[in-house]
Parts: sequence; C-alpha cells; structure tokens
Amino acid sequence: MKLSQFKFNLPEELIAKYPVAHRDESRLMVVHRKSDEIEHTTFKNILDYFGEKDFFIFNDTKVFPARLFGNKEKTGAQIEVFLLRELNPEQHLWDVLVNPARKIRIGNKLYFGENEELVAEVIDNTTSRGRTLRFLYDGPHDEFKKLLYSVGEMPIPEYMGRRAEPEDEERFQTVFAEKEGAVVAPAAGLHFSRELLKRMEIKGIDYGFLTLHCGLGIYRDIEVEDLTKHKIDSEFMIIPEELCERVNEAYDEGHRICAVGTSVMRAIETGVSTDGHLKPREGWTNKFIFPPYEFTFPSAFITNFHLPYSTLLMTACAFGGYEKVMDAYDVAVKEKYRFGAYGDAMLIID
Repeated sequence: MKLSQFKFNLPEELIAKYPVAHRDESRLMVVHRKSDEIEHTTFKNILDYFGEKDFFIFNDTKVFPARLFGNKEKTGAQIEVFLLRELNPEQHLWDVLVNPARKIRIGNKLYFGENEELVAEVIDNTTSRGRTLRFLYDGPHDEFKKLLYSVGEMPIPEYMGRRAEPEDEERFQTVFAEKEGAVVAPAAGLHFSRELLKRMEIKGIDYGFLTLHCGLGIYRDIEVEDLTKHKIDSEFMIIPEELCERVNEAYDEGHRICAVGTSVMRAIETGVSTDGHLKPREGWTNKFIFPPYEFTFPSAFITNFHLPYSTLLMTACAFGGYEKVMDAYDVAVKEKYRFGAYGDAMLIID
C-alpha cells in the first residue's frame, strides 16, 4: 500500500474541536465486514452488537498534562515545551520537544508558571526539535511532579486549533485511566461512560485492561510513499497475565474479542503468539499495522474517524478492508460524522 491511497477530502468543519455533552452519545457507524452493510446509530447502543461473555480489551493508560508554555531567560521569548517522557526521576531529566526549536541552545534556562516558580535548563540537543531538559528543583520528587503538572496543560492534538481548557482535564481522559504515561488519549475509549461499563456488566459482557502509553509518533507525518519504509516511535506497553488468562478463555470458547482502539490493537498484535493466544508482555512496541495484514486475535474493532494519511486510518483499513473502510469514510463525510480524538466512532464487526 502507498501513502497516497489514504488521502480523502475532509472538510475542516468536520474535525471535532470539542467533545459531545455526554461520552456515550457520540454517533456510531457500524461496518459489517461480511455483508458490506453500514448502520448508523449512537454509541450508547454499541452493546446491541455483543452478547454474554464477549470480551472488550481497553487501554488504561493515563494522559498527563504534557504541554507547557514558558519564557526564555533574558529575551522573554515564549517557548512551548512538550514533555515526552521522564528520563531520570532523581535528576528531573525529561525528553521534550520545543517550539520554536531554533531559539533554544544548550545552557539556556526556561521559566514556567505565573510566578516563574519552575525553572529548567537545556542540557542536550537530541534532534532538530527534541531536547533534554533538567528541571532545577531541590525538593522531593512527588512535590516536583505536582508542581510540573500544575503548570502543564492537557496535550490535546494541534489539529483542534485551540489551547486546552478546564473541560479537557476530564474529557481528554478515559473514565478508567489509571497508569500515567501517555501524551495522547486512547480516543476510542473516550466514548465509554461509567454507565455504559455498568450496562456491560449487567449484560454479562466481560472486559479487561492492558496498558500502552500512547506517544506523539502516531501523529507524526509519514514522509515516504512506500509504507513498508515508515517506522513509528516505540511505545511502552504492559499486557498482564491476568488479562491473558481471561481473554484467552473467552477466545477459546468462541466469544467475540473486541479491541477498543488502535493502541489496543497494536498491543494485542505485538503480544499474540503463534498459537493464536495472547501472552503476558512488558516492554516496547513499534508495531505499525497497515494493509494487507493478517489479524490473529480480535474479531471486532472500535476506532474513531481519523484524519487523512494517518497511521490510525491505516490500521482501521487493515482490519476492515481497505475499500470497505475508505467507502465508509466517504459515507461519513457525506453524513457529517465528526473526526479526530473528540469525534465519532466506528465499529468494525463481521
């Protein structure tokens, strides 16, 4: 497959800048792989397509407030810093992106917070945009983290064209977020409300959690036409043994296994063994799923409507079939579905 095959015309107004009022009231398109049928409903009706002992796999990663706005020493120039990952907790070292990168040199100091209560020093230039920052703080690590996060904003995607607002602290996070480490929300999971999870339990639909800390790599532009030459950034993942035991039992009994989101799909396909069962795993994955791809485990897939050329769209096409999914996207544009992390959802099912 070529990059150019994932182009489609997406009107700017269809990119969701804000979430719907209630998580489970976004729209849902259901794409049936075998019959080519497309249904239109609302997300709260998703359980109509599943039965007792079917199994949903969620990503319980937690997004932290990774976007900081600070000022450079002497010049006062505003600098945006995007926290990627903590490198050394004891020394308060972080791997970050800075913008504009050209204004930052090794040794520069940056000041954050209304009263400039947090100071960082640039100690390394790792890429054209990347830097390593040492935050200058003498207190305990938990106090430092609290201060760091108090000056940060939720890292909503740039395509929303706005700064984060107080509502995003709750809504750019799943209701089951637990393990901190993501800078991108697992968007498909955003549609699940506590009420919907309760209804799953009442209906006897099982679910469990793995962890994959979603990074910025999924948003990075693909610069090659040949997709086999594109490499995505590695992301840390944990597939617990307890999840494997439960989901493998459901799989062996012939129940549906539903991957909730592209991050879950990447983790599953990284962790599945040659015998078709999910194995416990802790480590890094740079799995890039695009068509053609032979899936070994999930039989249903929930994902949002993604932007043109995105790796997320490619994963959806790999599971649902390239032509089916691209045709469904044409329908979505005509029917004015909402796209992006705060947009509507698609269920791909047999």
